[in-house]
Amino acid sequence: MLVDEFDYHLPPELIAQGPLVPRDASRMMVLEREAGAFTDQVFQDLAQVLEAGDLLVLNNTKVFPARLLGRRQGLHSQPVGNCNPAAREFLKGEVELLLTRQEGGDVWEGLVHPGRKVRTGERLLFGEGELEAEVIGRGAYGVRRVRLRAPKGPVEDAIDCLGHVPLPPYIRRADESQDRDTYQTIYAKVRGAVAAPTAGFHFTERIMKSLCGRGIETCEITLHVGLGTFQPVRVEHVEDHKMDAERFEISESAAVALNAALDEDRRIIAVGTTSLRALEHVGREHDGRIEPGKGETSLFVYPGYRFRVIRGLLTNFHLPRSTLLMLVSAWAGRDLTFRAYRHAVQERYRFYSYGDCMLVL
Repeated sequence: MLVDEFDYHLPPELIAQGPLVPRDASRMMVLEREAGAFTDQVFQDLAQVLEAGDLLVLNNTKVFPARLLGRRQGLHSQPVGNCNPAAREFLKGEVELLLTRQEGGDVWEGLVHPGRKVRTGERLLFGEGELEAEVIGRGAYGVRRVRLRAPKGPVEDAIDCLGHVPLPPYIRRADESQDRDTYQTIYAKVRGAVAAPTAGFHFTERIMKSLCGRGIETCEITLHVGLGTFQPVRVEHVEDHKMDAERFEISESAAVALNAALDEDRRIIAVGTTSLRALEHVGREHDGRIEPGKGETSLFVYPGYRFRVIRGLLTNFHLPRSTLLMLVSAWAGRDLTFRAYRHAVQERYRFYSYGDCMLVL
């Protein structure tokens, strides 16, 4: 299967640059897999579209300000970074470090730009001495292992003070202070993601109350979104792509709720591709059942995958040639997915992280 089969044209002006106010004012395209049809609706109608007994699975990961702007030690440059999250232009000697995965303690994996110039053994400095990163390992495509040190206090506090919200590159503006709230779901709890599970952006307290009133259940799991979700596909054939691992956790209470839904033949609807991947990973490991616990998944879902757990997916509109678009095509079918995308472009839907959504049942 060629990666080119998952390409499409999107006018740049349809890429949402910020959130709607209120969040639940977004549009929602509803796809019916068996009928091969779709309708235009609004997210505020979600409770009426779903059925009593449906179980929505929310990813409660929390984004942290993982993008750090600094300088290489020994190169002359103005100090960069303070508690103001506004982005600034790189000067000579400056470097960007995007923290992507905590390996343990203060050792992290991250993406460095410009990557070629930063060698093992170098030190990167952020702020005015508040945070340092020693490069202790080197990988492909700008990946580095670093050891962080904060001479004046906890490393996490220094990251929070100096870091920027890691907005996706297709958002063509500097991050702003309000992004720390808007680039986050209302149910975010467990710190660790470098990108938000954006299908959850549409939920408000009003929506949660309407779901409860209709007898629609929710439960929360955690998958910390990292590079595995967003790495570009650099191969020609879909089957040759390898996903990076991402950490997940399913609590005892969530497992009980999920298995009860399975036993009672009620629909489990993943809110976001990240929830889907965590559920399907565990379902593959346990013959269609959900066991509580922590783990990692590098599951790559593309057309031909046999689903074991989910019976619905709420998701935003995704980048061309991306693993996320391949996942949606696996669930909805490639033909229906691309007909829906062409319709979304024609009807001027808002695309990507801050954009509108689709519900595939």
